Amino acid sequence: MQYTETFKEIRTQSGYPYNIFLVGFMGTGKTTLSGFLKKHTGIEELDMDSTIEKQQGMTISKIFEEKGEPYFRSLETKLLVELQSKSGLLVSCGGGVVLREENVAEMKKSGLVVLLTAKPETILERVKNNDDRPLLRGNKNVPFIENLLNQRMPKYMAAADLIVETDGRKKEDIAEELCRKLLERL
Repeated sequence: MQYTETFKEIRTQSGYPYNIFLVGFMGTGKTTLSGFLKKHTGIEELDMDSTIEKQQGMTISKIFEEKGEPYFRSLETKLLVELQSKSGLLVSCGGGVVLREENVAEMKKSGLVVLLTAKPETILERVKNNDDRPLLRGNKNVPFIENLLNQRMPKYMAAADLIVETDGRKKEDIAEELCRKLLERL
């Protein structure tokens, strides 16, 4: 568990004055990694989608269905503005958060943006049994995922301060790489 020690070193050296925003396409491991790091390092974690669902009293799918994607994206922006008053959070963002430049600007005001990546085949394998992905409803196939991923990749890359690949890797290895890269940024 080297990442636990590395994370303690990050907190000690920097006072941990910023938030860490995990971004990337759905199924790249943002929620899984943030939950894992919370459990093993004690970092305070916030899942944007879960927070928005609680605030709105409905699922993301229902928000998309009843109020539309632009409304949901506005909720993401509002939450990111609220997070500027906090520090030391590990924030798992929705897959489309970087589609609005203002969201990227809000994240950069209070933290570092970490892009998690995965191949379309890996993404499909990870999300194939999940029906809570409004954009994939009726489109759970590699060509659709690859096309949407390619459309979004320039925005992901422009937002990223750090990049961590998740294909074929254990949570422990991903956490270790993330912590090592964060330490190098100090």
